[in-house]
Amino acid sequence: MANAYTYTVRDRTGREITGSLEAENVDVLSGKLRQMGYFVVSIEEAKISMAKKELHIFGAKVKGEDVTIFTRQFATMINAGLPLIKCLSVLAQQTDSKTLADVIVDCQKDVEAGRSLSEALSKHPEAFSNLYVSMVRAGELGGMLDDVLLRVANQMEREQEIRRKIKSAMTYPIAVLAITLLLLTAMIVFVVPNFAGMFEDMGGELPTFTKMLVSLSHFVGGFGGLIMIAVIIGLVIGFRRFKATATGRMAVDRLKLHLPMVGPLFHKTAMSKFSRTLGTLLSSGVPILGALEITGETTGNMVVTKALDKVKDGVKEGETIAAPLAQAKVFPPMVTQMIAIGEETGALDVMLAKVSEFYDSEVNAAVDGLTSTIEPLLIMFLGLAVGTIVIALYLPIFRVITMLK
Repeated sequence: MANAYTYTVRDRTGREITGSLEAENVDVLSGKLRQMGYFVVSIEEAKISMAKKELHIFGAKVKGEDVTIFTRQFATMINAGLPLIKCLSVLAQQTDSKTLADVIVDCQKDVEAGRSLSEALSKHPEAFSNLYVSMVRAGELGGMLDDVLLRVANQMEREQEIRRKIKSAMTYPIAVLAITLLLLTAMIVFVVPNFAGMFEDMGGELPTFTKMLVSLSHFVGGFGGLIMIAVIIGLVIGFRRFKATATGRMAVDRLKLHLPMVGPLFHKTAMSKFSRTLGTLLSSGVPILGALEITGETTGNMVVTKALDKVKDGVKEGETIAAPLAQAKVFPPMVTQMIAIGEETGALDVMLAKVSEFYDSEVNAAVDGLTSTIEPLLIMFLGLAVGTIVIALYLPIFRVITMLK
């Protein structure tokens, strides 16, 4: 499990920088900082205050939409020439999020005390990611903070737009599936027993299909239903614990990429996020090794993250980015070829932006195609499930009518 650490490092100009990050241990964090081009001065385990512990216990995190609005407004104020402290003071009053307002006020105090903006932001991982902090640090060093903040806001908006599109596309199928399961459960628990009592009064031998349905009704409506609920809860808890491990997350992420129908969507989404994040970091002036490190942490898929670890090792040895990427099966040839062209022409960030735009359109098309495919399948499933139960219930009635004739 990752622990929180505070660190002090020096950049290539000798400037001392402090911040906080999460890592499995001190050695892992030290390696990350060195890969990002820093000289490590000290690393200590972070002492989390009781208020911040309660914040994490109750899962209070700043919404991405609030951070995006804050970032765009911040960029506009910086571009207008307002002092940094004044910007933070105004933004703390304007935001609708009480949690974000408290974070901004804390950052303002740190900046007033002489810390850089990136140092102040790094103390609040619940609001500002490692990607966010690194880009702000690059913007400060390059004297283009307003431009970098606009890029961050644009990236966050694109990612939120993709997430919203996927969620909205999945809402209808999930709702139909949930209603179907509730309807089937209600019919098995409440309707079937009434028909079973009527069948007993009628006498005669029930069809095998109907006997199976009645047995299922008795099982679900009795103690067996509680067993099923307990088993489902146990499976969910077990799956979540397994996924929380490194082995489990790798297995789940690998499975996601190979699932029928939805696998291509997961793959295209990962490629879109990878190319957009790496391109934005490079265009903001973040060193290549640091950019690859941060990109690997933010892809959302461990298969891509492991592939990028090999890319970092290759870059350290003097290889290009495209060469080790081509060896990783998770990256399509189009991606590696575009990156190779970008490296040859010195316009890698431009090529990565084009790749991200291509995969954004691919994700939109994949979501639309998935929705149009799933909807009729769900309706067919609903019809078959309800029709099967109705046929099983009416088979005895048909048999009695036949006998009377």
